[in-house]
Amino acid sequence: MQVIGTTFFRAAYDANRSRSPAIKFCNAWRCALSSTFQDLGLSETTLAAVAQMGYNAPTPVQEQAIPLALEGRDVVAAAVTGTGKTTAFALPVIERIDRAKKPGSPRALVVSPTRELALQIDAACTQLAKGSGLRVVTVVGGVPYKGQLSKLSRGVDILVATPGRLHDLMERGDVKLRDVEILVLDEADRMLDMGFWPTMKKIVAATPSSRQTLLFSATLDRKVMQSVSAILRDPAFVEVAHKGETSDTIEQFIVPVGSMQKASLLRLLLAERGSKRVIVFTDTKTRAEICTGQLKRAGFRAESIHSDKTQAQRKRALAAFSKGDVDVLVATDVLARGIDVPDIAYVVNYELPENPDDYVHRIGRTGRAGEAGCSISFVSPEAKAQLLDIEKLLGSKIPTLAVEGYDATEAERALANRFVSKTTRGSAAFSRSLRRNPTGFGRRR
Repeated sequence: MQVIGTTFFRAAYDANRSRSPAIKFCNAWRCALSSTFQDLGLSETTLAAVAQMGYNAPTPVQEQAIPLALEGRDVVAAAVTGTGKTTAFALPVIERIDRAKKPGSPRALVVSPTRELALQIDAACTQLAKGSGLRVVTVVGGVPYKGQLSKLSRGVDILVATPGRLHDLMERGDVKLRDVEILVLDEADRMLDMGFWPTMKKIVAATPSSRQTLLFSATLDRKVMQSVSAILRDPAFVEVAHKGETSDTIEQFIVPVGSMQKASLLRLLLAERGSKRVIVFTDTKTRAEICTGQLKRAGFRAESIHSDKTQAQRKRALAAFSKGDVDVLVATDVLARGIDVPDIAYVVNYELPENPDDYVHRIGRTGRAGEAGCSISFVSPEAKAQLLDIEKLLGSKIPTLAVEGYDATEAERALANRFVSKTTRGSAAFSRSLRRNPTGFGRRR
């Protein structure tokens, strides 16, 4: 097992030490690494596609993962969002596979937990595969089968899919995975959180044992590694992110506020800092709809996106936001991972997330690819336990932001005086999740 990166995951070692006692360390990603795409071993055709995408130099995760994947190694990679994970697995896939010979039998399979992320991967793979002759097809839930079946029947080399729709198509006999040479699991930790792993085990079992496996995620921990270790063969570990790490280009602030004052505070914040290219995260679908309605009535061009929206509605909202027809996008955590909308001015946490890791993914929508970003979190006294969980994960206190026209004195006092026991801090997300959903299976957002 080879380990590359700034820190070696103990969980990764524990999960794999019985099979691979040899461990090689590299103290920094810069050692023995190249600095251009030309040095990574890519073909001229692929390099031309990379140049057309406007990529000038590989990011650290691309620089580390691409050569290993091109060698045919299994790779487990962790990197903060916005660092180019999609390109890091797409380029080796395009380089290593040939065209499929049978309809519905792809040579490469990319599985992602959400429709939005799958569509983003599809767009990136399609652009990068230009000139290669490879066919990219995406199958996701929430849309009719007919169009997807038509594309599959015409042949597919790279299949991008969400677990549920893929398993359905396998059961129907419309997709066969016996020819898969490369399996990519994107956001594996999210798949576990969303309860997809039983389905994923059936999908993985349908692929050849000789396949190459590439696993990419924003975070890796013991739970993830214990689940995936059985499907990996002597993997190389690439780490560019630590648990709880956020991009150093993102400024983070909190604003203490009572729950009833959040709507007026948001309007003041948008008026002061600008309302263009802003994402507002809420904790529930209902709150997202209420917040969007309030913003529209106040004259802001706002739209919402969450799991109750149809795929077409979500796609239209994202497209309108990307084009600038919508200025403020109000979203639940369905948008918190993997969606790459460039030039986000700032992110607002209208409500703090239940899971501290989700905070990292939310604010990762801004400050992407080295650009400056900003996140502002509204913190009510009731959310103090969540704030403490987040600050513990980050390893630092988040400073308070003053907003013009808003007096935070009373809210600051209430937040400071709110008592949170030590047991509440560590179990805040778990207990809130159980109260909202006693079955323990979590809710879709």
